[in-house]
Amino acid sequence: MKRILLLCAVFVASTVTASAQKEKPWTEWNQKEVLKMLTDSAWSQSQTESTDSPGGGSTITQTQSRNAASLGNAEKTESGESLGKRNTALTTIYRVAFLTSKPVRAAVIRYIELQQPDTPADKVAERRTFVDKNFGDYIVVTLKMEGTDRTKLMPINQSLTSGNQETFKDIVYLERKDGKRVALMDYRAPGPDHLGAKFIFPRTLDGQPFLDANSGEVRVNMEINKTKLSRKFKVADMMYEGKLEY
Repeated sequence: MKRILLLCAVFVASTVTASAQKEKPWTEWNQKEVLKMLTDSAWSQSQTESTDSPGGGSTITQTQSRNAASLGNAEKTESGESLGKRNTALTTIYRVAFLTSKPVRAAVIRYIELQQPDTPADKVAERRTFVDKNFGDYIVVTLKMEGTDRTKLMPINQSLTSGNQETFKDIVYLERKDGKRVALMDYRAPGPDHLGAKFIFPRTLDGQPFLDANSGEVRVNMEINKTKLSRKFKVADMMYEGKLEY
């Protein structure tokens, strides 16, 4: 009985904490909250592939979700410290996010603010207009990559840099739980904004919003240089400030 009460207390405490974080203004998010939003949230997910380094025996590849807590480890190894060690797993991390969702844009701007705390107020105000930007009839999904497995990162980055809408039109799409899809309508290669590659889709299908409160799930499907990425998002969790954001 005591154990049941303890578990209930933990559950309630966790719920209250999550609710408090959700209601916290984005302008007050700390770095941990920002990274969580950008890597492991209702609007952003990460897919990680881990492969044994050369000379380390058999090759093992794993695909899993990677949360914000592991981002620091990935950034440490990206410097190349682990590349010279035998029997060290090499990683490739793919980060998929709905840039047209307000919380992702807010996290992007908040990250910059935390990195550049001495920015003049007028510049801060100018940057913040991006958070409320209207993307009209478009859905923009970004793809960023990092990790230590350069044999995978380099050719995929090259494909993203040299690719165009024709390159990806048949292998990148959004799919609802009912099987309905929207095809890629435009593409922007990675640029100086550091937001990653941008895949652009129509926001409507047959004259109706592609997603609504009853859509259930939406899956982002990509195939980049023979690497298949598939991330599933629960539409019910994509509510922000009382509005469905995607």
